[in-house]
Parts: sequence; structure tokens; C-alpha cells
Amino acid sequence: MGVRTKTIKKSARTIVEKYYTRLTLDFHTNKRIIDEVAILPSKRVRNKIAGYTTHLMRRIAKGPVRGISLKLQEEERERRLDFVPEVSALEQETIQIDPDTRDLLASLGFGDIDGVAVNTSHRD
Repeated sequence: MGVRTKTIKKSARTIVEKYYTRLTLDFHTNKRIIDEVAILPSKRVRNKIAGYTTHLMRRIAKGPVRGISLKLQEEERERRLDFVPEVSALEQETIQIDPDTRDLLASLGFGDIDGVAVNTSHRD
């Protein structure tokens, strides 16, 4: 465990912005890619940058990351917002309710709702 310096973080962010499509969530794969695309003074620095790059890639997979401006990141966010499921969970033909729920709805004045069926089977 160590402290990641500003140099390591800045290098990793730059690599993620430029080579996002080539990077993965695997440290060893990222280590080889970084070895190809960057000129690094030592193996230790390469491994630190690869570790932080992998960390950033995992954070990007979960949501937007501050300090990294990715067109792909913004497209991913828009794609999540525009997602429409094939079958809506809200639009159902009938909804199964138990007798207690039916009595509750009737007492509230909603006794004659369409698409509500009372489930008479008793569960234990």
C-alpha cells in the first residue's frame, strides 16, 4: 500500500481518455497496453499507472468519474437514461391481490378498479 502521486494519477487519467476503447477491467491486460502506448522510466511506475488505470476503469463502469472527460462516458449516461424496457413492469393485465388488500381498497373507495383479481388461495 502506498500513496499515489499526482504524476501517477495524471498519467492514468490521460491514458484512460486517449485509449479508453483498448483498456479493460483487468490489471494485467492494462499493464501490457500501457507498456505499448506510454514511455515509462521503470516497471514500478508502469505498474502503479496500470493499477490506477484499472481502478478508474472500474469506477467509470459504475458511473461518471470527475476529472475524466470521455465522450463514451457521456454516451453511456445518455444510453442509461434513454433505456426503455421491452415489457413494462407497470403495465400488467391483472394484478393479484389478497382478500385483506381488497377490503382495504374497498374501504378507501377503490373497490371497483379494473384489472384487479382477488387471489383466494391461502399461503402458509
